[in-house]
Amino acid sequence: MFVEGGLHPEQIKALRQMSLQRRLDLALAGVASAGALRKAMISVEHPDWSADQVEKALREEVRNARR
Repeated sequence: MFVEGGLHPEQIKALRQMSLQRRLDLALAGVASAGALRKAMISVEHPDWSADQVEKALREEVRNARR
């Protein structure tokens, strides 16, 4: 259940019970999933591009992302 303005108290409780390593693993998995999704989107946007071109475009997007 989403609580406006933040996480549900049960989500907070579950996160606090996790080890730092587990939280890091989840965060890195989320980053990897986002990268895979964006790579798939680039492939759909440019079906004629090779895998190397798609990888290069993804690296450029990450490099040029705002902080």
